[in-house]
Amino acid sequence: MANLDSLTPKQIVAELDKYIIGQKDAKKNVAIALRNRWRRMNAPEEMQKEITPNNILMIGSTGVGKTEIARRLAKLADAPFTKVEASKFTEVGYVGRDVESMVRDLVESAVHLVQTAKKEEVKEKASEIVEEIIVEALVPSMGKTGKKKKQEKIGFDNEVPESDEELNQRTRELFREKLRRGELENRKIDIAVRSTNSPNIGVMGGPIDEMSMMNISEMIGGMLPKKEKKRKMTIADARKVLLEEESAKLIDMDEVKEEAIRKAENLGIIFIDEIDKIASSRSGGGGPDVSREGVQRDMLPIVEGSTVNTKYGVINTDHVLFIAAGAFHVSKPSDLIPELQGRFPIRVELQSLKEEDFYRILKEPRSALTKQYISLLQSEGVELSFEDDALAEIARIAFAVNSEVENIGARRLQTVMSHLLNDIMFDIPDVIMPNEKIVIGKDLVVERLGGMVKNRDLSQYIL
Repeated sequence: MANLDSLTPKQIVAELDKYIIGQKDAKKNVAIALRNRWRRMNAPEEMQKEITPNNILMIGSTGVGKTEIARRLAKLADAPFTKVEASKFTEVGYVGRDVESMVRDLVESAVHLVQTAKKEEVKEKASEIVEEIIVEALVPSMGKTGKKKKQEKIGFDNEVPESDEELNQRTRELFREKLRRGELENRKIDIAVRSTNSPNIGVMGGPIDEMSMMNISEMIGGMLPKKEKKRKMTIADARKVLLEEESAKLIDMDEVKEEAIRKAENLGIIFIDEIDKIASSRSGGGGPDVSREGVQRDMLPIVEGSTVNTKYGVINTDHVLFIAAGAFHVSKPSDLIPELQGRFPIRVELQSLKEEDFYRILKEPRSALTKQYISLLQSEGVELSFEDDALAEIARIAFAVNSEVENIGARRLQTVMSHLLNDIMFDIPDVIMPNEKIVIGKDLVVERLGGMVKNRDLSQYIL
């Protein structure tokens, strides 16, 4: 995660290369689009409003990395990101304003990002307050007037406390030290936490949109008195709950809303998946195509740039970056209505994955599937390793199954790996004990997965 000003297009591609194999053209285009956000914000003020983002349309079959590129890009830029399936808008009960939900989701994402950053800023102060609350629950403080104590040793040090107040103060300090050393984490205490029960509101009669519903619920929730209830929990759990509560008190929510709206407008990325499902093929006449075209027309003003009401305020979508993706097996990008096509000027075709790509996917990315399994077994104290020729064989089998049955791209590797390692995963820790080493070689891969490609009837049932 880095600031936009320190990320050049080449650096963005280099970061994406750590997680996604191949697809140079797509990476190059999204890197330029991301850098353009920074360029626009540093352009002369009168031109900033005129510069609109170059929205991208990714074309490629499933499992080639379309969603992953968009998601990693947003994470890299610390930008608000939301993903929406275009096909959900073709479902029964759809109304035109439903498409605005993608913008509301984006603002929610922005609010969460800003809140997280602000909570990090006040974490130290909140931690001090939480420590005080926990100490108070363990040893309640006394009033300022304390009676003189008899001269006696109480085990703190060689000095004898003068009064009850001093004894109380020393006891509190002793518990504070123990708390900081983590010696009291499992001890249970009673704490007062705010009850966040918002009222369940139903409306009878005419239609009411989601936005109005949220506002009514929030308004009534704000009018009701805030209740506090006592809860008994361990200090470890209490610290999490109290830290969340105290951090929220230290944050100015109006400032969070303003910053979130600004961030969503200037840095927001909306990823519209399965856009090919709302493209109507020109050959057919009526039927569901009418609904699909309706969805495109409802989506158009949001992609073009319009204002949308959200519970955090009004957001303008003029400078939100839209990345659309679809396999386009049945339809073509030219089947989208011309106005919507024009709003996605950058077209990128993602390549289908080859056998060598599968091999690299298993070996190179930071979060490679093999590394995930190694980490899983490490938690049991078992050391797992893969020989190079075994990875090559797994890649060959995954590619062959994709060719034979249905091409689901890199997702096929998850099935193949699961099939290969299921018995081993099942035997740990009952049969395979901690501190054992397991080496996956080519012979084992052939033995476990050999029949997968040969038996086509069986492979049809394997995802």
